[in-house]
Amino acid sequence: MFSISFPEVTPKVLAIKLSAKGEKSVRSNHPWIFSDSIDKVNKEGASGDIAVIFSHTKNKPIGVGLYDPSSPIRIKMVHFGSGAKLDASFFESKINEAYSKRASLLKTETNSYRLLFGENDGFPSLIADVYDTVLVVKLYSAIWFPFLKVILELLIKTSEASCCVLRLSRNLQQNNSHNLEDGMVAFGALEDEVVPFVEHGVNFSANVIKGHKTGYFLDHRANRKRVGELSEGKTVLDVFSYAGGFSVHALVGGATEVTSLDISKQALEVAQENAKLNDVSGVHITLAGDAFAEMNRLVENRKQYDIVVVDPPSFAKSAKEITLAKKKYAQLAILGAQLVAVKGLLVLASCSSRVTAPDFFDINAKALEASGRTFRMEDKTYHDVDHPIGFPEGAYLKCGYYRFSN
Repeated sequence: MFSISFPEVTPKVLAIKLSAKGEKSVRSNHPWIFSDSIDKVNKEGASGDIAVIFSHTKNKPIGVGLYDPSSPIRIKMVHFGSGAKLDASFFESKINEAYSKRASLLKTETNSYRLLFGENDGFPSLIADVYDTVLVVKLYSAIWFPFLKVILELLIKTSEASCCVLRLSRNLQQNNSHNLEDGMVAFGALEDEVVPFVEHGVNFSANVIKGHKTGYFLDHRANRKRVGELSEGKTVLDVFSYAGGFSVHALVGGATEVTSLDISKQALEVAQENAKLNDVSGVHITLAGDAFAEMNRLVENRKQYDIVVVDPPSFAKSAKEITLAKKKYAQLAILGAQLVAVKGLLVLASCSSRVTAPDFFDINAKALEASGRTFRMEDKTYHDVDHPIGFPEGAYLKCGYYRFSN
């Protein structure tokens, strides 16, 4: 069935007791156990070993996780409550539950979706995205090596995929304990690394071998659809456009002119190709450069747009970057406000989980108030249905819609 050799790893079972803080975390169904929360381990653990968490008071199992000695998050939880056997039936039940949460999305004109969203679906450090009939699984940790074959079999069955591509995080690519490579076709045949798919009736493509993450960013799907529905007869600026998600929806929605701004010329080329996959009549302009510098230049040239979308990458990948991230969000809101035409719409988004939604919306409000323009917030949106939230840190995406009256 498979065209790759799986790592031959037989996991041990570890008996673990945690500190009071760690045990409280497990009882609250939090998926992360940090190394400093571990009080006792009955034997030395390796990646993928099964960590059974025992209660201090009653000495009974209260959860099961996977041991990860290479990470400060030493145990990544996969089950809460009494003991569980991590076999095919266990994983099948979890995958079926995840698939059922996507049922409403799959009834729309959409054949691309996130089937497994890491910890939020009970699969920490594992992502599974589907693009039409191509399943792309990305691993971020070696903890899944002992179970990889059975999980891929179940994912292929559930998604009815004809092909499965395996992507590896940078740290796994540098790991010498396996023969896997990033971008390997694990199952079936891949005719072209650029895979076409449909998102709410709009045609796109994803490079599942070389593209970021699994090839595309699916999380903003609902926001892209909404911007498209608001774009008829409008001019649109899509900042940090990447492969043109918002841009293409706007063009399909009837925008007269769309400008895609991104620092990557290669991404802009993909955006142009994605636009060509659809029947559009609007003008598509691409602008390569640093977003802050280019937005400043547009302001200096007195350029304005009916809709401005600002969707930057994460600015706070560590706690020490939070302060700077907040300053950058404020800068983008100020620049965005200067680029929106009278009665125009500014869409501001953040995917930095360390900058909370209340903080993000507060930053935007203060920055826009300082602009001197009159505006109202039309809406706040969060994750689409295929990105369910299972714990606080899993909530990263937030988006605000701001309408200007002058």
